[in-house]
Amino acid sequence: MARKKKRQGLAKRKAISGYIFISPFIIGFLAFMVKPLLQSLYMSFCKVTVQLGGFVTDFTGITNYNDALFVDISFNRQLVDEITRMAYNSLAIIVFSFFVSLILNQDFKGRGLVRAIFFLPVILSSGVIINIETNNNLLSSIADSIEGSLGGVSITGYLETILVTTGVASKPLQTLFNVVDGIYDVALASGIQIIIFLSGLQTIPKSSYEAAAIEGCTAWESLWKITFPTISPLFLVCWVYTIVDFCMRSDNAVMTKIQQISIAQLNFGLSSAMSWIYFVIVMAIIGITSFIISKWVYYDD
Repeated sequence: MARKKKRQGLAKRKAISGYIFISPFIIGFLAFMVKPLLQSLYMSFCKVTVQLGGFVTDFTGITNYNDALFVDISFNRQLVDEITRMAYNSLAIIVFSFFVSLILNQDFKGRGLVRAIFFLPVILSSGVIINIETNNNLLSSIADSIEGSLGGVSITGYLETILVTTGVASKPLQTLFNVVDGIYDVALASGIQIIIFLSGLQTIPKSSYEAAAIEGCTAWESLWKITFPTISPLFLVCWVYTIVDFCMRSDNAVMTKIQQISIAQLNFGLSSAMSWIYFVIVMAIIGITSFIISKWVYYDD
């Protein structure tokens, strides 16, 4: 009985510490984000006109949603394309970041420098720097020169031509080649996930691996029996973060279309409806996948 009360008290203290940790976000969300969120939801059901005094809204029901889903010829296609790209890119990022964190957790000379190098994608993927990189004429000319020296086709392009044209599992192979061609983007988006996995790996006591080795476990068995169960909650954290991060990327076709309709066409009603459609779909994906992943998450109480 005393042990049960002690365990409950520890869980309560952990919960309080967690709420204190996220309280700045909760306060900021309530103070600065709730009102714009509700306003955009209302605007999605209205025709919004911009005047000198501000916005004038005329309630039109679900007209904007009907236009987004059934009138606009490109929005549905872009939704499907981006959600598909989000799925395999997120999986690639999780796998890449996990195995890189396993490597960085080993003892070797210059480990601190290597960790700093792998964290550089977080800095390079910031808004200003990635914009400079995108508009860098020197990098563009170097890329064009490399492509020209290869006859306009990369090595993966040759393999893709040989394997895909055979007709054997062409769609899975096409997805695989898309991931390989986008490995630079995968590396750029993996910085935070590597740090999260690395912090989890460092919490695993070495005595657990030593005891497993004494019992005759191989490194592969230790990976599945010790490493994976211990850091399994971090897979869920990284999965949710990766999806949210992908939806906010500057190369997201859906977000680009919403911005064009909102800024270029000043059609705030239609852009709000598209935003809420995208938001609901992404939240549904996060909810369903999180529920599935949570079935394999091990919590050590």
